Amino acid sequence: MRFLFDIGHPAEVHTFRVVINNLRKKGHDVLITARDKEMTHYLLDFYNIPYISTGKNLGSKAGKIWAFIRNDLKILKAAISFKPDLIINFFSPFAAHVGKIMGKKVIGFHDTEHANLTIRLAKPFTDTIVVPSCYKREYPGKSVIKFNGNFELAYLHPKHFKPDNSIFKILGLKKNEKYVLLRFVTHTAMHDSGHKGFSDEEKIKITEKFSDYAKVFISSEVPLPDRLNKYELKIPPERIHDVINFASLLFGESATMASEAAVLGVPSIFFDFSGRGYTDEEEQEYGLVFNYKNTEEDQELALLKGVDIISANNRKKWIDSRQRLLADTIDVSAFMGWFIEGYPESEQNVLKDPEIPLKFK
Repeated sequence: MRFLFDIGHPAEVHTFRVVINNLRKKGHDVLITARDKEMTHYLLDFYNIPYISTGKNLGSKAGKIWAFIRNDLKILKAAISFKPDLIINFFSPFAAHVGKIMGKKVIGFHDTEHANLTIRLAKPFTDTIVVPSCYKREYPGKSVIKFNGNFELAYLHPKHFKPDNSIFKILGLKKNEKYVLLRFVTHTAMHDSGHKGFSDEEKIKITEKFSDYAKVFISSEVPLPDRLNKYELKIPPERIHDVINFASLLFGESATMASEAAVLGVPSIFFDFSGRGYTDEEEQEYGLVFNYKNTEEDQELALLKGVDIISANNRKKWIDSRQRLLADTIDVSAFMGWFIEGYPESEQNVLKDPEIPLKFK
């Protein structure tokens, strides 16, 4: 069969890469279209996944409108040439539009309930929506498939990820030396409209607070104030999961990284204006994520919580929580591959027997 995957964010490279490689090993033809966003192209190159670039995301309102049209047209051109049997994406409106135009079925994976604009633009043109079982939004009249787990398990499940402790040397640390990873994001995604992250003053306060207890590294999508440049994380991008794996705490604004930390048994503190179903579950069921609003009061509470976590140094507690999470969830890449390769029969099978997504251990 011929599968077209559209990728719009670096995290989606990780989400789909195991599935893409497995489909190719089975003899299927796979085409990737990808936005030039942050490290997306770098990661595709690193994992030896050929792709067609649809161009950079643009910041201005006029730029966003132009990029929207450009993305549709570039994916359409690629699809006309490739002639896919099925289009797969992470709820990309562009790929969904192309599927509608070409009369091809579209599977949209998704996990961000408040991404209202993306949902409005993609949902009408998406045939099947695949979400984690903790996903809180409903889509009446649409085919929705739910699985036990989250998309971070697609690449950080023990079957797919083995941590490499050589990262301590790259970071200039002694083996097992305690450190905290801070993550700051741009808030320019469609679902971030109207919301701001930490100010420079707040970033300085957070960094200096944790520096009293552990080494601090900052991963940031935006330029840091000069005072924090010495904390900037400088590693090959593909090693970020090794950094997360050995951290004592992850603290920041990225839902994906917070969930990655949880899957790896690392406590994380996540700031957002509305949260996510999966980070809520990782807090309520496993105590691995601590969710806060980005308010002055919550920042103070989160700093206290972070200091408590670092000071307690209770690694066994987090590993035990991770084991419970793994016991309750599936090998998400195995499920995704089975679902995509067998579609649409796989969809009908799951609709008849919702227990099927529990069998991919």
